[in-house]
Amino acid sequence: MLDLMKDLWDFMRERKKFWLAPIILVMLLLGALIVLSQGSAVAPFIYTLF
Repeated sequence: MLDLMKDLWDFMRERKKFWLAPIILVMLLLGALIVLSQGSAVAPFIYTLF
């Protein structure tokens, strides 16, 4: 996992694609929110966002 993050950072730095960082961060946060809310009482409220 650490190698993947390092390769991704090297790609963004070399090709000046720093605008990808916020997109990746938001996708990771939304994914974590969905995974952590599975089976909880908060799940119906999370799914109304999507």
